[in-house]
Amino acid sequence: MQTRTEALYRLSRSKFRSSFHLNEQDRKYVREKGMDTIRAHAYDFVRTRLAPAWPDNDGKQTPMKGHPVFKAQHACACCCRGCLEKWYKVRKGTELTELQQEKIVNLLMAWIEEEMKARP
Repeated sequence: MQTRTEALYRLSRSKFRSSFHLNEQDRKYVREKGMDTIRAHAYDFVRTRLAPAWPDNDGKQTPMKGHPVFKAQHACACCCRGCLEKWYKVRKGTELTELQQEKIVNLLMAWIEEEMKARP
């Protein structure tokens, strides 16, 4: 994967990816739960829904709303294995390593942090 800064820049140039933003309810949830809890949720979602070589319902496993991490996953093209392959060259059919999972979570959290700064 590229650096977080490079990835976020590329994503910002995509009309679809840049259309995702945290709404007030999402921001309130992040403030109430705290970033450590949101990071734990991100790890759990990535581990269970994205890390397997062949995730259940791949391409449809990440809702478009309902949790700030879900929006981050779509904004960062980390919502399914197809998007991971297209944007980051992470091949389908192989389980994500711990390092890959960590990099994905770090990217998601960087996006959420930027959203929280942009609209506190």
